[in-house]
Amino acid sequence: MKMKIKWQYEFKGRKAEFESEWISKDIVLPLIEDLGRTGRMKTATIMDELLNEWTVKEFTKLNKQLDEEPSEVEVYFDGGFDRSSQISGIGIAVYYKKNGEDWRCRINDRLLQLESNNEAEYAALYRAIELLGEIGVKQVPVTITGDSHVVLKQLSGEWPCFDETLNKWLDRIESKLESLHLTPLYKPVDRRQNKEADKLANQALEGTIVNSHSVIS
Repeated sequence: MKMKIKWQYEFKGRKAEFESEWISKDIVLPLIEDLGRTGRMKTATIMDELLNEWTVKEFTKLNKQLDEEPSEVEVYFDGGFDRSSQISGIGIAVYYKKNGEDWRCRINDRLLQLESNNEAEYAALYRAIELLGEIGVKQVPVTITGDSHVVLKQLSGEWPCFDETLNKWLDRIESKLESLHLTPLYKPVDRRQNKEADKLANQALEGTIVNSHSVIS
């Protein structure tokens, strides 16, 4: 999760308010400690991406709890549909931080009874949200990246969805996000920027199943 520091600075009897850019939570306390050495920082508050605010004392306690939970979560998903076999392949990669370590989870699967490539994309994203729950991700912002602009723009509300089947998937995804108290940031990209999930989906179509979850060295 990204944070901002807001602090009051006093110099020769004059006060000014400053605000940092979004930074990793891991460097919040070292920065505050460094600012404090000047003796001119009078107050400081920390704000997260959901606009929650804490004092330095409150954040110090919170930071220890956050280290034990997944944060800075990024999801990549892709779905493919083979018309001749009526088989779909889905691919998902999740990156996150926990206990000061970088983690990656990669899975794929073959699915039956889907009817289109768009439905396979929705199914892939729904499985990705399910995976977040299994990992223990909750109550944090999540960046969701995919090359299906249709799916992501329909979920963000930018484009309407008139297909009854896809609407059901949309409702399921939104309900799952709400149950985990996740705040999604939808990030449409081109296929080149989604190569990992695309490869996993194609491997599933070819019959190669992947399921890995480990620390990135």
